[in-house]
Amino acid sequence: MEYRKLTKEEIVALQNNACTAEDWSMIEVGDGFATTYIRNTAFSGQVRLGRFENSFTLPGGVKRHSGISDATLHNVSVGDNCCIRAVRGYIANYDISGDTLIDNVGTIATEGESSFGNGVKVSVLSETGGREVLIHDRLSSHEAYMIALYRHRPAFIEKMNAIINSYVDTCRSSRGHIGRGVSISGVANIVNVRIGDASRIEGALSLTEGSLNGSFEAPVVIGQGVICEDFIISEGSSVTDGAMLTRCFVGQACVFGHGYSASDSLFFSNCLGENGEACAIFAGPYTVTHHKSTLLIAGMFSFMNAGSGSNQSNHMYKLGPIHQGTLERGAKTASDSYILWPARVGAFSLVMGRHVTHSDTTNLPFSYLIEKGETSYLAPGVNLRSVGTIRDARKWPKRDGRKCSDKHDLINYNLLSPFTIQKMIKGLMTLENLRYASGELSDVYSFHSVKISNHSLMRGMELYRVAIDKFMGNSLISRLQESDGSFQKLSEAQLQAKLRPDTPIGSGEWVDISGLIAPKSEIAALMNGIETGEITSLDAIRSAFKVMADNYYSYEWTWAFQHIQQLYGINPSKITKDEAISLIGKWREAVVKLDNMIFEDARKEFNLASKTGFGADGDKSQKESDFEQVRGDFESNDFVRSVLDHIEAKTALGHKATAALEAE
Repeated sequence: MEYRKLTKEEIVALQNNACTAEDWSMIEVGDGFATTYIRNTAFSGQVRLGRFENSFTLPGGVKRHSGISDATLHNVSVGDNCCIRAVRGYIANYDISGDTLIDNVGTIATEGESSFGNGVKVSVLSETGGREVLIHDRLSSHEAYMIALYRHRPAFIEKMNAIINSYVDTCRSSRGHIGRGVSISGVANIVNVRIGDASRIEGALSLTEGSLNGSFEAPVVIGQGVICEDFIISEGSSVTDGAMLTRCFVGQACVFGHGYSASDSLFFSNCLGENGEACAIFAGPYTVTHHKSTLLIAGMFSFMNAGSGSNQSNHMYKLGPIHQGTLERGAKTASDSYILWPARVGAFSLVMGRHVTHSDTTNLPFSYLIEKGETSYLAPGVNLRSVGTIRDARKWPKRDGRKCSDKHDLINYNLLSPFTIQKMIKGLMTLENLRYASGELSDVYSFHSVKISNHSLMRGMELYRVAIDKFMGNSLISRLQESDGSFQKLSEAQLQAKLRPDTPIGSGEWVDISGLIAPKSEIAALMNGIETGEITSLDAIRSAFKVMADNYYSYEWTWAFQHIQQLYGINPSKITKDEAISLIGKWREAVVKLDNMIFEDARKEFNLASKTGFGADGDKSQKESDFEQVRGDFESNDFVRSVLDHIEAKTALGHKATAALEAE
């Protein structure tokens, strides 16, 4: 837009409207400018003004015409059709885009040069430092995972920080920015904050040194009583109801409210925090905590639900708060659970009670970690048959609240993957070795500071075998299926050719880098590229992560192909039709067996004990009727029906695959 100086007539008109200026020649205006809606405003420094033609409709139907009234502006540019009124302090050193409403605020200012939260060091996991992550607008959970945890590669950390600092330098400015279509009302203080398009800030107390990266497709919302300092809040997230964040990164589509407080923490996609508090946590995608009594501290989590009263200790009153711990993806904590760090809990496990023995159950996933008489007991694999586990796995993709087209975190939702199955294989070997070393008739086995009962050990071995058969069969069936879901008739030579992997990538160990499940070799290759200077930008790093995500199923099949011989004694390069049919049969049995276990677990939600509290003033029949009116009956429950439908669909799929292989 081209700007011009004020005319003498316009200066007189503004003065008649009770406006003042240190130097009227420093004010420039755009095409269509008129003085009508500018009143009682003090100007200083370089000021640019657009036109004021449209109106805003506020909640309740109140209309405000665009314009400026009762305000002080210093070194500010104002876009077309903004409404700025009742500024009790001043607005200084800001560029304000069009169609923005600023009403009843204190001070909005940029002071000195700022990077607006970019480059802030967050002392995640270790309160005393050593795992600092430099936050920035485009930070992904995968990038942060590598920076926080791969400290054994100092050259990588140095190069990574240099790449981030290079981006941070591009964000530095002595002028703040307020995007188009922004609404700011009832805010006491905003200093050195960059505000993206369509953001809404209503009643916040103080925002200092940060970025609100809102957009029209995914606005950021900041609500009453919020205090944020040294922060970045990503697209589609909301922070409301007195929440307090200090040195925090908030990823896309997160929700914080009801007085939640956090410091030195990273929260990635779809996290939710209410009532409780966090300190130095790495909250990967879908970390959820609702309860006032819950403290998460110095831990790494993802796909996690914290029960009321859950907390951890990172301080043993010796060298300070130096300890940390990990709940791998999908782990949950029950009410009043407690863990003394350091400790590590395997994926999709449930923690109940108090645990102070620093256990490591990473290679025994899908377990219950339970306190019995001040002793930690483990029930391996039992969560595989839990209706809650399956319900969680199905709800996560449905609860992805990200509306923006550019998603920073590349999330793999698979319950069974090379990451979890490799752990089950190790876990199965561990349980077999325990049984061999301590004897088949032992009542209790000891493993990494936990106890495992004989019954739990035997059941865990069975459950791991069933889950392994299910995953391997899933991978095989997917490989045999055409893109339309059909199966072709194949000769044995064609079968062997079809099963031949597309790539050697994926045959080794796999990792979960906070939502992205990938071969460890590819993460190592990425870090090597950064160390050698081959990869020098955030865009290149993001592209490498995307390649891993896009090729997941190709890599997965390479891993499954390599493990068929180890698990079943079948050479996959020379596999026969009969051997393939045998594997499909094992898969079908595993699917039906696990689904039947889940079905029976769901039935417990409809037994007599579950009906306690229903039909408060009636007899047994009224209790049952009340229960059914509220909860429905077992047979018609949506989840129960979906389990039965899954059994039917997978059985039919297995028959189709077998029929195609049996055809001549």
